[in-house]
Amino acid sequence: MITQLAPAFLLSLKVASWACLIALVIGVLLGYTLAHWRWRGQALLDSLLLLPMVLPPTVLGYYLLVVLGRQGWLGQWLESWFGVRLIFTWQGAVIAASVIALPLVYKSARAAFESVDTQLEQTAQSLGLSACAVFFRVSLPLASRGILAGGLLAFTRAFGEFGATLMIAGSIPGQTQTLSIAVYEAVQAGQDTLAAWLVALMSLTCISLLLLAQRLMPRALRQI
Repeated sequence: MITQLAPAFLLSLKVASWACLIALVIGVLLGYTLAHWRWRGQALLDSLLLLPMVLPPTVLGYYLLVVLGRQGWLGQWLESWFGVRLIFTWQGAVIAASVIALPLVYKSARAAFESVDTQLEQTAQSLGLSACAVFFRVSLPLASRGILAGGLLAFTRAFGEFGATLMIAGSIPGQTQTLSIAVYEAVQAGQDTLAAWLVALMSLTCISLLLLAQRLMPRALRQI
């Protein structure tokens, strides 16, 4: 039983970790930018960034296939110039999970940055700190708890991602078969005992991460 559980579990951790890291970097930068600057069309950008939260994962998977597939503009470019193919690879699963997880980091990061006292940032600038220094020495530390909570939520979401991952990466045991895909295939094959163990493992992992995120998330962010 353990030999059947371990590969899918470890792959899910690997995919979720990379996806969370990518979502954190992009989400924090976007959250900070949209929290501090206002421009025409910002509402449209905000809606596009939150779109993965409401679109079915299979729809997102289709969009990714159009972009990253062998006939897609980015997929063709990567293959012709670098010999890189993302379809049916664990790297493709990372990209799918990153897209799904990004809104959770972005929303938490933006709310966290908006909760930072702007007077502290202005005081730091008046003392001669550059904008980059203010970000790393003032804004980011003060918003870190909310960002970390968003990162944990993103990791949990990426860990359990199914629809977009299946369309992009497929289900190759030991290579692209994540825990959620393994559950689906175990049920389809009538392996109820294996499916129950997989579900229990996934549920325990996600509940633990959600409890940790609740402890880290500032009270103001929980009301958003």
